[in-house]
Amino acid sequence: MPDHAEPSIFTRIIDREIPADVVFESERLIAIRDIAPKAPVHLLVIPKDPQFRDVVELAAGDPELLAEMVAAAATLAEEHCGGQFRLVFNTGTDAGQTVFHVHAHIMGGGLTEGSLGD
Repeated sequence: MPDHAEPSIFTRIIDREIPADVVFESERLIAIRDIAPKAPVHLLVIPKDPQFRDVVELAAGDPELLAEMVAAAATLAEEHCGGQFRLVFNTGTDAGQTVFHVHAHIMGGGLTEGSLGD
């Protein structure tokens, strides 16, 4: 498991230490374009609070924040890909999770096989 002594890349983006293409921001969420897109539209919705490593922890610890993430994803998908999208949460290394700060992938705009990833 990753070391939590260092802030994740997402925390560093939220803190504006690393630049990102921000497409949405609220009090509790930020959404950015994925730097290695797996679909024509590939956005990440990220809670600003880094305490939850994955969607299972988030659902148990703050289901309202999870609902906010899904609502933001739906709004962003409507704006960026006509409301048709795939919403993916990778949970665990074997599932492709590489950043252990919960985040959702919004993918749309014409998906192909093999377009899942972290």
